[in-house]
Amino acid sequence: MHLTQDLELFPEYTVIQLLFKDVKNATELRKMAVNGEIKGALINPSMVVDALQILVAANKAVHLHKNGKMKTRSLYSEIIFNLSPTNNISEAFKRFGISDSDSAVHIVLVHNKDETLSIDNIISKVDGQQVAVDRVSDLTDVAKIKKLYKVAPQEEKCGSLLDAVVCRMATKDVA
Repeated sequence: MHLTQDLELFPEYTVIQLLFKDVKNATELRKMAVNGEIKGALINPSMVVDALQILVAANKAVHLHKNGKMKTRSLYSEIIFNLSPTNNISEAFKRFGISDSDSAVHIVLVHNKDETLSIDNIISKVDGQQVAVDRVSDLTDVAKIKKLYKVAPQEEKCGSLLDAVVCRMATKDVA
């Protein structure tokens, strides 16, 4: 149900992704994340095209964390920020973080292999149905994503929506 991947550039880190639908306690989950009771990024899955998008954001966050160059206060807020095509932190949280009315949540955990992590503890806090992470596209709002990332129709003729999104995420600091 969950997706576990080691970061190639940082083999001591593992990224775990969990996806839930029919979530009834988004408000409580958001509060737990803010208070540090959930050590993870809580993302609105309607803004996620594919799990690779999350992996790219997490990899970049770990890189910036290790180099002391993060623009936000925590690794998990940096993941949310890295999903955004802009450099506006509050806008990134509005668009990619979960809101009280959300009925689905994509949870991203990054942990050092030296540390122990209880996935069951996090799963138990979510009042919703866990689904396979590869089903995230069922929850994706393609129109919103195309508008936010300014994806032109001709761009999709030579690549996928995921390609366009990841390209913008990777190059936002270059411009």
